[in-house]
Amino acid sequence: MAKLGLKDRMHFSREYLTHALEKGYIEMTIPEKPNSRLQKYRLTGKGRKVFGRGE
Repeated sequence: MAKLGLKDRMHFSREYLTHALEKGYIEMTIPEKPNSRLQKYRLTGKGRKVFGRGE
């Protein structure tokens, strides 16, 4: 969110995070607890290819 210069958490979640998860570009680090305060996200293999951080 900070890297994109966005301030509204709800807009970020709805417009960016949800779509990236659905398309498989990112994944949750704790998928069994999606609302955990410790939840983070990481690029998948597909995300690395698309965003130029290839493996």
